[in-house]
Amino acid sequence: MRQELVGRQVDEQIAHRFPVGQRLRVLDVGMGQGTQALRLARAGHMVTGLEQDPAMLAVAREVLAAEPPGIQDRVRLMEGDGRETGAHFLPGSFDVVLCHGVLMYVPEPDAMLAGLARMLAPGGLLSLLVRNGDALAMRPGLHGDWTAALASFDGVDYTNRLGLDVRADRLATLTATLSGIGAPLQTWYGVRVFTDGTEAADELPADAELERLLAAEDRAGRTDPYRGVAALLHLCGVRG
Repeated sequence: MRQELVGRQVDEQIAHRFPVGQRLRVLDVGMGQGTQALRLARAGHMVTGLEQDPAMLAVAREVLAAEPPGIQDRVRLMEGDGRETGAHFLPGSFDVVLCHGVLMYVPEPDAMLAGLARMLAPGGLLSLLVRNGDALAMRPGLHGDWTAALASFDGVDYTNRLGLDVRADRLATLTATLSGIGAPLQTWYGVRVFTDGTEAADELPADAELERLLAAEDRAGRTDPYRGVAALLHLCGVRG
């Protein structure tokens, strides 16, 4: 659900900001198993995936090996930390930088975000997917965990489903940060308004029901006040 919604939103932003058919240079920081990287490579773009977890990188390489040679040639996979992009690439090397599901693991993200912005050519798109710090109480509240819900109002730290202590981001804080690093916020979406907590389901609903679900999530993710209580925020900044 998350990958499909975010992929559609990235496609929408690319269509708005770049000429049709332009082959873009994409950097996917913390790419995980490479879902978005491969999707963009299949669309014709040149993609570099950066991942610091060797196990996840091995999965991404295995998945890539199953792709046709033409798509494999458009993807470069690298082991590395998103906080050290300046050690791997020259400023302005990319048209699009993705950083999805990474910032929650970075205690002080401002320096990393500034480095990602430097990787963008003028007019380049920075796509961030973060845990929504303004709605942390929603998940425990809907599960009846009132102690955790009350605690969530006062901070942005939480424990994720893997048992790791991580942090969320607030929209106002990231908006100010993006402005300060020269990639001001242009558009933002909510992701998983209705389906937070359902990703462990055994199987997806039938095709027709899935499309209705995606349509409802997509509509809510771009409509106030619903998007403000989404589990995740998808923020899109543009390099000036």
